[in-house]
Amino acid sequence: MKRNVFVSAAASVALLVAGPVATSAAASADTAGTAPAAAAAARADVTAEQAIAAALKDYPGVVESLDRDGNVWHVDVITKDGKAHAELEVDAATSKVTRENVDTDQNPSEHKDLLAAKVTAEQAAKAAVAAHPGTAWTVEWDSDDDNGKAASWHVEVRGSDGKTWDGSVDATTGKVTAQSDSDSDSDSDQNN
Repeated sequence: MKRNVFVSAAASVALLVAGPVATSAAASADTAGTAPAAAAAARADVTAEQAIAAALKDYPGVVESLDRDGNVWHVDVITKDGKAHAELEVDAATSKVTRENVDTDQNPSEHKDLLAAKVTAEQAAKAAVAAHPGTAWTVEWDSDDDNGKAASWHVEVRGSDGKTWDGSVDATTGKVTAQSDSDSDSDSDQNN
């Protein structure tokens, strides 16, 4: 009888000591099998074009601006009649759209150039990436014609080398031009 008690006690001690080690080893083996899949899913970022599509599906209209901030795309959409504006967030991993702010009291005349533009934000992003390979990071409508320039899209592209390229895409022709050095210098001065 004593012998059975000692054997049972020894088996209990072995399970207490070896149990967590075995569980840890099993968890490590399980994690090793799923870690690459999780890492691959994390790398499958939502592109600018996909963020635009998700935003317009949730809130139909015309994209006024798009900007990537960490794991979120910020997308501003104007309704096609120009009477409403929505600020949306699109999750950069899942494409889930969240409405941050909706204003239904807009003056349509403020958005007439954007609504009449022949080149959309998505087309501007594609044109900029075609001219300068990388990933579109920012697309913003610029109707400011103080310098006699026609309305255009400002597009920021991040290359695979990590460098940023800024350009303009003509809202009528889709022609892509690099921003001048003086524009880049003023932007970098503001960041200092």
